[in-house]
Amino acid sequence: MGFLGSALSRALVRSGRQVRVFDDGFRGSEERLGDVKGDVEIVRGDVRDAAAVARAVAGVDAVCHLAFINGTRYFYEMPTRVLEVGVKGMMNVLDACLASGVGELYVASSSEVYHTAPVVPTPENVPLTIPDPLNPRYSYAGGKILSELLTINYGREHFRRAVLFRPHNVYGPQMGWEHVIPELVVRMRALAREHPQGAIPFPIQGTGAETRAFLFVDDFAAGLLRLIEGAEHLGIYHIGTTEEVAIADVARAVGGYFQREIAIVPGALREGGTPRRCPDISKLAALGFAPRVPFAEGLEITARWYDQHASEAPRT
Repeated sequence: MGFLGSALSRALVRSGRQVRVFDDGFRGSEERLGDVKGDVEIVRGDVRDAAAVARAVAGVDAVCHLAFINGTRYFYEMPTRVLEVGVKGMMNVLDACLASGVGELYVASSSEVYHTAPVVPTPENVPLTIPDPLNPRYSYAGGKILSELLTINYGREHFRRAVLFRPHNVYGPQMGWEHVIPELVVRMRALAREHPQGAIPFPIQGTGAETRAFLFVDDFAAGLLRLIEGAEHLGIYHIGTTEEVAIADVARAVGGYFQREIAIVPGALREGGTPRRCPDISKLAALGFAPRVPFAEGLEITARWYDQHASEAPRT
């Protein structure tokens, strides 16, 4: 099961709802469902398979569509598959919902749709942009922009309520290995052994001044539940936090988990990155949402999990 989807499933079950999960197991396992695994109906299948999606959607009241290939490495390495899963998957979900008369649809978009925002904290109404269609990184953002357009226009005609949500840098245990925090933990763990004394020289992408606002996964699930309970039809909502953190400070905090000081070694920033990202969450706050887990606490939990499971990291 996917990282965000499993977090949502746990929250839905604990709120008393019946849950059916459709997943192909590409980036996770059923173990992510934790203690609610036995309370979830699990249907295996590929979102690119229209018939399989139709079978999974039949008989449900609402669909929350999160199926996409996430992880920056994948955007560069398999852009065709990213787009195929994103665009075919979105169309198959819409067709299945229409065929089964599903009244409510909640679709995961991304902060990537607006790339480098003209204003920070960033509200939901900023322009959506693809800076360079030749850069494979934007396979993900492009697929998400199409998903937004399809949701809004099909939603206007065919759904009682259709809602878009944009998660912002959600992190936590079992998020996968292709993201900044797990990568920092795994590298720090190895470098601490190579440098048993003194400050650890720690290479990073960019200068370290680049910022993100990291949202702990439990807060993400709580925010999405707020949307399901009270979002407006055709609404677009950012799910995130306004606690903005520099990447250099993230690296230092990871070093702190290992009780080590680090010496940042700046490096080239991969083309297509953005220097700053932090959402305006006032629309979601109006529905009663407030992040509860500060970054220092969430990082400690996440670093501990990846430290304890380092042997499971893929070898490159």
